[in-house]
Amino acid sequence: MGLTSTILGFCGFGMGTSMGLVVGYYMFIYFQPTDVKDPDVRPLVEQDSQSLQRLMPEIPLWVKNPDYDRIDWLNKFLGAMWPYLDVAICKTVKTIAKPIIAEQTPKYKIDSVEFKTLTLGTLPPTFHGIKVYHTDEKELIMELSMKWAGNPNITVVAKAFGLKATVQVVDLQVFACPRITLKPLVSTFPCFAKIFVSLMEKPHVDFGLKLLGADAMAIPGLYRFVQELIKDQVANMYLWPKYLEVPIMDPSKLINTTAKNPVGILTVKVVRATKLKRKDLLGKSDPYVKLKLTEDKSSVQKTTVKHSNLNPEWNEDFLLVVEDPESQALELVVYDWEQVGKHERMGINVIPLKELTPEEPREMTVSLLKNMDPNDAQNEKHRGELVVNLVYKPFKKDDIPTGVEDPNAVEEAPEGTPAGGGLLVVIVHEAQDVEGKYHTNPHVRVLFRGEEKKTKSVKKNRNPRWEEDFKFMLEEPPTDDRIHLEVISTSSRLGLLHPKETLGYVDIYLSDVVKNKRINGKYNLIDSNNGQIQVELQWKPSS
Repeated sequence: MGLTSTILGFCGFGMGTSMGLVVGYYMFIYFQPTDVKDPDVRPLVEQDSQSLQRLMPEIPLWVKNPDYDRIDWLNKFLGAMWPYLDVAICKTVKTIAKPIIAEQTPKYKIDSVEFKTLTLGTLPPTFHGIKVYHTDEKELIMELSMKWAGNPNITVVAKAFGLKATVQVVDLQVFACPRITLKPLVSTFPCFAKIFVSLMEKPHVDFGLKLLGADAMAIPGLYRFVQELIKDQVANMYLWPKYLEVPIMDPSKLINTTAKNPVGILTVKVVRATKLKRKDLLGKSDPYVKLKLTEDKSSVQKTTVKHSNLNPEWNEDFLLVVEDPESQALELVVYDWEQVGKHERMGINVIPLKELTPEEPREMTVSLLKNMDPNDAQNEKHRGELVVNLVYKPFKKDDIPTGVEDPNAVEEAPEGTPAGGGLLVVIVHEAQDVEGKYHTNPHVRVLFRGEEKKTKSVKKNRNPRWEEDFKFMLEEPPTDDRIHLEVISTSSRLGLLHPKETLGYVDIYLSDVVKNKRINGKYNLIDSNNGQIQVELQWKPSS
């Protein structure tokens, strides 16, 4: 019975299998499902953007997005330089990693961790596009699409408890979209002080990990765990708005290349003048005093006019911002006011600031000279005397910037600023599309509270750049004030019918500046077709 049942079982299995195959083949051939439709075939031009990206995910960004540009030249450059960049990058990595490893290994009771081999391989990363952002700040922002499928050989040897373990990283792949910001831009090579690197999305990182010769990533669940852990850790450190800051220039060297910072305040009291010379036909003069600091055209200030007086008394106070007390001097010029025509200079003299003792009031009487030439015999003639009271108050060292700071940050006004007031800083950056009817040699006239300041003139330029700053020391916030900026072109030739021409103007209300401490923007010029001017305003309140 056992043999018979076994034979019958094999026969039944063979016949059943054969019949099943025949029936299945017949049903597969002659019975078609009714819910299956023919695929919808359409030309690529009829597909939407999302469908195209799903069909062709490896299309470079410069093809999919018009904001990105091709940078094949950079890939060719990297290909040629990669053998040298590989060595330089690996040396830098070892230098950076060595102190970090030395600090961390005692915490985990590890004797040592060393690189046995470190090379990035022969395949450089490739960049599939670049996007550049244009801002009104002194910065350059770039976003890159980077893909690197390299063949590095990174072997790390760790020793602990008398044992040695070797870990090797192979087949590394990194896909990332870093944002690189160069700021602040300066006028000294390499023309930027720092590099800021951020990631715009979580990077894709894939690699093989060999531990003691075996593929550790083959352990179930470990591969995805390690990959997600790396993504999260990198994102926590560098995902935008977080960033990696890389200093490029020495801050101490950068200070000398940029605009000078205020280091103190000079308080000037113009007291009186005596025995001035007669300038008018009737035997009198109408004197006033113009005072400024040398090397600073923006610090010009004036007293009131004293009519028909050869011994005027003013007793008027002025505040001047000092940038370099060792080289700057106070320039005092007495003029005779004229209702018609040019005001005639009555005398001049200068007082070097290095002669003043900080924080010590000093009254000085200076003789008025025709000019500052020591060899001019006409300076021996008596032209009168001017009496002034001077106090130089240097700022505390804590109030003076000593390094490369955030260009968007606005600090408080240094100590010495009038209580309740502050320092208004006006930075005239540039203008665009300004054009005169007769000539285009633009400069900017800044008018605030009756005080006028001017930038230099740029000849024959529709897009001039000035980068000049003006400072106004105020006793109260300019909440209800406005500042007037006018772009003016002056002819470089004499005798023309139109020596001066207005190219446009703008009035900026300062309430927002007081509230926000800083505004940097472009303003459309009134009475100009397409002209714009970029102005930065800062309000530094007293502490």
